[in-house]
Amino acid sequence: MKKKVLSILLAGCMSMGILAGCSTTTVEEAGEATPAEPAADTAAAETTSESSTETLAGEGDQTIHVFLYMQEHEKEIYQQLIDEFVEEHKDQVKEVVFEVTTQDEYNQKMIANMTAGDMPDVFYVGPAAVRSYVDNGYILPLDNYVDDATISSIWGTTQEIYRYDGSEIGKGSLYAFPKDLSCFAFAYNQDLFDEAGLEYPDPNKPYTYAEFEEVCKALTKDKDGDGEIDQWGVACADQWGMTPILYSNGVKFLNDDMTKVNVANNPQLTEALTFYTDLTKNGLTPSVEQDTALGGYQRWLDGQVAFYACGTWDVAAFMDDATFPYKWNLCGWPVGPSGDGRSHTWMGSVGYCVSSTTEYPDLCAELVSKLSTDADGQRAVSGISTGASIQLPNITELAYGEFKDAVNSGKVPYASNVDVIFGYFDGNDNYAAALQETDYTYNSEWFTPFWSGVFNIKNGDISVEDYLKQVEPEMQELLDEAIELQNSATKNG
Repeated sequence: MKKKVLSILLAGCMSMGILAGCSTTTVEEAGEATPAEPAADTAAAETTSESSTETLAGEGDQTIHVFLYMQEHEKEIYQQLIDEFVEEHKDQVKEVVFEVTTQDEYNQKMIANMTAGDMPDVFYVGPAAVRSYVDNGYILPLDNYVDDATISSIWGTTQEIYRYDGSEIGKGSLYAFPKDLSCFAFAYNQDLFDEAGLEYPDPNKPYTYAEFEEVCKALTKDKDGDGEIDQWGVACADQWGMTPILYSNGVKFLNDDMTKVNVANNPQLTEALTFYTDLTKNGLTPSVEQDTALGGYQRWLDGQVAFYACGTWDVAAFMDDATFPYKWNLCGWPVGPSGDGRSHTWMGSVGYCVSSTTEYPDLCAELVSKLSTDADGQRAVSGISTGASIQLPNITELAYGEFKDAVNSGKVPYASNVDVIFGYFDGNDNYAAALQETDYTYNSEWFTPFWSGVFNIKNGDISVEDYLKQVEPEMQELLDEAIELQNSATKNG
């Protein structure tokens, strides 16, 4: 049973890997894990090809171990925050062991830590893993350790996705503070709009399905006159770029208690999937064969498609003229006729949590708060003080205030329509975002058969209706397995 529990926990460790720049590996994928060898000397900094460990010393008697993964440019900022924290708490802190590694190595080490029962004091948890981490007693609720003003300063969305009351996500105690919050908005190439003589999308009024189709027709062209289309209205990866279009028609893949797959008799899904696949059938996106030869992301960078998904992590690349030498901006995903009238997308996050076995919960909670909500730290990571944004601010007042001012002044290179992303984060009359249903189940394997076979519809090999009837039993079988794992972990973890 131990192996099953570890598989569940690591499979759901972080939500929406592509969104938050993170992914996880199950025990089965990683192979048989063995406990890690203890470090010979944690008092000195050590560096390998996979990880680095810095020990930051104070004058007190409390030692805490922080284990995270991040890129080198992120590490510089967060290590500075930990340096400040040690100085602010030097009478309490003996040392903070700050260990940073890669995503893959992080997963391997967390498996080893769980197997050995030797958890770090502060580590990551994603929304998809909150329930399993709490059910299995790995993390502490933070409500009693952090004041209400600090909690209320962050995006309301991140408060919801890290809350759990023992039965339902979004209610109860708060178990993590966000490292970040991210989502998929829609990007458009302004230069292609200018060439076609089209008005730019209205950031306050997303297209309807029908309007979007007409705009894509106007942007799909044979530019060199050789009889072959070489510019398309849109490109969407089935695994990631399809679901916002479906969600914007009110689509849900599961019933309310997420125990039954509902795709075969789902009119909203049939309607939305028909619209989505018809974009390819009608030549408004590259064909399956063309997409296999050169993916949508590269075609976007090459100026061959007018619309493409834009994650918050993509903005820096798109703002770099050497990478993307075109004018561009943000807009919403198109809204379907059977939805709630709003453009929907999915979001991701990863959060800092505190181990239930830590000797120093108060100190750890203060550090988590520092990493997530320190105003100067958020100014640095968002680019307000550095000019280079690696994420949006977690603090809403800072996001709507200083960050937007920095964008508008040109100090922070960012799409001027950043309010589209904020609209998804906050939810308003035009925009809404939520975790995918895969984040509320104990793994996401049940959804793989759906997205991985959509190309057959695009190719004309099967109708939408027949495809949905065909794929539902396989999806249900995998969901049943996930529920069995969930029940086993909760009962015997």
